[in-house]
Amino acid sequence: MFELRLGDVIDDYCVKCRRVTNHSIVSIVNGEAAKVRCRTCYHDHDYRHEQAPPSKKDLKKAELFNEVLASGQPGEAATTEPASGGPAEDQKKARKPVKK
Repeated sequence: MFELRLGDVIDDYCVKCRRVTNHSIVSIVNGEAAKVRCRTCYHDHDYRHEQAPPSKKDLKKAELFNEVLASGQPGEAATTEPASGGPAEDQKKARKPVKK
């Protein structure tokens, strides 16, 4: 593989343009691009290896999913019945007689 140099053009995901565009290398650390500049909008950012960051919606879904997994244990179902005779009796009590 070739050695990267400052100013070389590589592809990367631009967060400002929201797409993969040509970028110029601005800084190199340990032989890899660290910072790049978009050649379309001239925005400087860290090199992202052509990976788009996850959307806020995806992060929220993952957080909720992990919360559900952490709170629920398999086999733990609500097996207790209400203290009254059930929903049918509650409905009978709630009805008021109709006057004619």
